[in-house]
Amino acid sequence: MVREVVFTEKAPKPAFPYSQAVKAGGWVFVSGQVSIDPATGKVVGGDIKAQTRVVLENLRAILSAAGASLKDVVKVNVYLARVEDFAAMNEVYREFFPEEPPARTTIAAKMVNEAFLIEIDAVAYRG
Repeated sequence: MVREVVFTEKAPKPAFPYSQAVKAGGWVFVSGQVSIDPATGKVVGGDIKAQTRVVLENLRAILSAAGASLKDVVKVNVYLARVEDFAAMNEVYREFFPEEPPARTTIAAKMVNEAFLIEIDAVAYRG
């Protein structure tokens, strides 16, 4: 099986030793995305809805660079800095996954940077 690193300028550049995504066979493994504007490299939005939107747009851009889309996503992990943001995050999440959403785990977690309210990683399959 061929392993291919995925990179796009339309998503934040990795600041640490990881790839935006890796393709292996028909699978696409997208690293955790946070609310960084790829054009400026700065954290976007102070509320969970704005940050969720940026995170999912970044995820969509990486999937596109890998030849996949949000419809190909089979599993998502959502990490929230504040459990009380769960309902508001879900409002935006539903816009991106309106029908037949992927399997998902959502947990409250301490973020590496306190400015981040959310991080999302995903696995997609293009068979």
